[in-house]
Amino acid sequence: MKTVIRAFFRTLRLVLGPFMLLKERLTQPTGVVRAPAVQANVEQQCQSLALYQFSTCPFCIKVRQEMRRLSLPIEKRDAQHHLANRDALLQGSGATKVPCLKITEADGQTRWLQESDVIVAYLRERFAAPAA
Repeated sequence: MKTVIRAFFRTLRLVLGPFMLLKERLTQPTGVVRAPAVQANVEQQCQSLALYQFSTCPFCIKVRQEMRRLSLPIEKRDAQHHLANRDALLQGSGATKVPCLKITEADGQTRWLQESDVIVAYLRERFAAPAA
């Protein structure tokens, strides 16, 4: 029975995935515009972040849309098709649940944020654009 359920969801993902990616592409938010020096600082800070994700996961799409809205060039790591990324996610966070944001602090400590709402809240708090 478990095999049948997995096959059903795999087929569903294959059928709906392209439509979800198309919707993501068509509804891309406009990114915030920062002063060049401020954006350079944001880009520097984003080098310590990595998003482990699946391309067609709706929760991952939600996080990627917020990254676009905030103009954040965070590295995206495919944990669905790349075994090394999946293994790193499992070892670091204890699960292969996506989306998961890896945060490497200045002191070398690593934190893992799971749950799209938690990740979005973190990104908004850390990288909120100043009010115009």
